Amino acid sequence: MALLKKLAGETAIYGLSSILGRVVNWIILTPYFTRVFEKGEYGIVTDLYFWIAILLVLFTYRMETAFFRFASRGQQELGDENHDQDTVFSTASLTIIGTTVALTGLLFCLAPQIASFLKYPGREDYVRIFTLIIAFDALAAIPFAKLRMESRPLRFAAIKLSALALNILLVFFFLEGCPWLLAHDYTFVADIYNPEHRIAYVFWANLIASGISILWLAPLYRHLAWRFATDLWRRMLNYALPLVIAAIAGIVNQLAGTTLLKYFGTGTTEANLDMGGMYAAAAKLAVLMNLFVQAFNYAAEPFFFRQSAVSQDKAIYADVARAFALVGSLAFVGIMFYLELIQVFLGEDYREGLGVLPILLVANFFLGLYYNFSIGYKLTDQTRWAGYIALFGTVITLVINIIFIPSITIYAPAWASLACFFTMTVAGYWLTRKLWPVDYKLGRMAYYLLLAIAGWGLTIIMTSFLPDQMVYRLIGNSFVFLAILLLLYKTEGNWLRKVLR
Repeated sequence: MALLKKLAGETAIYGLSSILGRVVNWIILTPYFTRVFEKGEYGIVTDLYFWIAILLVLFTYRMETAFFRFASRGQQELGDENHDQDTVFSTASLTIIGTTVALTGLLFCLAPQIASFLKYPGREDYVRIFTLIIAFDALAAIPFAKLRMESRPLRFAAIKLSALALNILLVFFFLEGCPWLLAHDYTFVADIYNPEHRIAYVFWANLIASGISILWLAPLYRHLAWRFATDLWRRMLNYALPLVIAAIAGIVNQLAGTTLLKYFGTGTTEANLDMGGMYAAAAKLAVLMNLFVQAFNYAAEPFFFRQSAVSQDKAIYADVARAFALVGSLAFVGIMFYLELIQVFLGEDYREGLGVLPILLVANFFLGLYYNFSIGYKLTDQTRWAGYIALFGTVITLVINIIFIPSITIYAPAWASLACFFTMTVAGYWLTRKLWPVDYKLGRMAYYLLLAIAGWGLTIIMTSFLPDQMVYRLIGNSFVFLAILLLLYKTEGNWLRKVLR
């Protein structure tokens, strides 16, 4: 199908930008951070990025998704002949600008209290830096959404990748270049660098890169229509606000592991952050599955809205979900079969937490399926269900973590994620069958995942029969991987040829 090929192409480009950023972070910054930072310091970085993700949702209140929905409608459906796509863009942009200014001022004023709540007393500079990061990212949200809606992934990718490169260069400038300059008597660097505040410079690098992104997106704001349609704004808020609850709940479900370990671990704050840093590093190795999920979601959301406006054929949605399950299962196989190679990206002190990785990979697989199944309530404008499902998932996440962190430590957030996303997937599928039925091939999707897990189990059994050297294990794993590919080609080849025609 040409449409499926189009979605695959856009997924690849969005993956090259938003998602490649996470891969580069994994390849460059994760190995670096897990070698130059103690586990507790890395725990602080991960914890603060969790709060950045939460607050970014509050700053944007999912207005970018509302923009997709309303910008894809015709003028008659919008209810006013003057409500064109420019009006939707202008209304969404102006409301984000106004609330961002107000929320930024509020967080600046409350920075000392927030720092104490986060268990970093006296470090209100953390709060003010990450507030500015959030503000810049919020102001960029609608322009980036406009690029996605207009199917301009190349410009989207260029801006994202440029900001990514700048961020990485600044991290190394602050953490490597500045100490070198100070050691060689370039004393002017002392005005911008304090070796006792190394963690803060990770966020300074992010802040500068986010600010530059806003400058690159400025031409989109320059053409702003400066029209604010109050009735349209109310309808967009009614559509988006339930998704805010869902988004916050989703972030808790995905990223709260380190933060929950900090608050509910049985040790001191420092010891709990050590544990959180180890968990966060292990979770980074799930990035290959997670990046595929995110790349798919970036491309699929506007794609589904555009497709629903021109066709009522639901077969494409079933094929997309099936293709996701196939590729996601192969991602699990690739990561687990070659983990002995992949783990070198982490510092040695962090590798003891890798037992959580297969659990997190399967959890992310179900998260991706949930994104597929959630299209039913989005296309029928019943987004309140997103909030209900995500909140139920959050209850599962919090209960499992609070009960089990004291006894099984870092395994609690991993199992909580799997239980949460599996439950959400089941709920999303059931709801879509009620609201907007799609003939998803659940049997085939289960077959892909079970085949991947069985193949991994086989490689574990094979280990006891092979010489105790990594090269033999990798060769054995490669033969199993090849057998899985051949089996999938035999069973799925006809379907793949049909959908990719």
